[in-house]
Amino acid sequence: MRRFKALTIGRPIVMGRKTFISFPRRPLPGRTNIIITRDAGFRADGAIVTHSVDEALSIARGDALRRSAAEIAVIGGAEIYAATLPLTDRLEITEVHMRPPGDTLFPAIDPAQWEEVARERHASGPDDQADFSYVTYRRKR
Repeated sequence: MRRFKALTIGRPIVMGRKTFISFPRRPLPGRTNIIITRDAGFRADGAIVTHSVDEALSIARGDALRRSAAEIAVIGGAEIYAATLPLTDRLEITEVHMRPPGDTLFPAIDPAQWEEVARERHASGPDDQADFSYVTYRRKR
């Protein structure tokens, strides 16, 4: 979580409703939390609720300008990743070296469009179930 915090603190973060609800402490402090949901009745104290990717990104861009933040962080879930991937220039991925239960995955990273520019492998520690890698990709121009 240290890396996640370092990558997102001081920036607007865009996420789906289920991702927001999954956090034990919400909204995430030190960031403008922008939620995308189809649920017209959904409310979230301390966060901005939107109903489309375009609306969320418009708000995030304005917030980034006000904060002098160079980037917007999109933090999930799968539908939000898929919708914003074509608009993205950089990916910060944590690859977990095991197959967890479930069927939701990050969209495939096309090597024709993305170049791996950094990889940092970590052995599992006392709080981890598997080895993992931090991987940075940049969109090819």
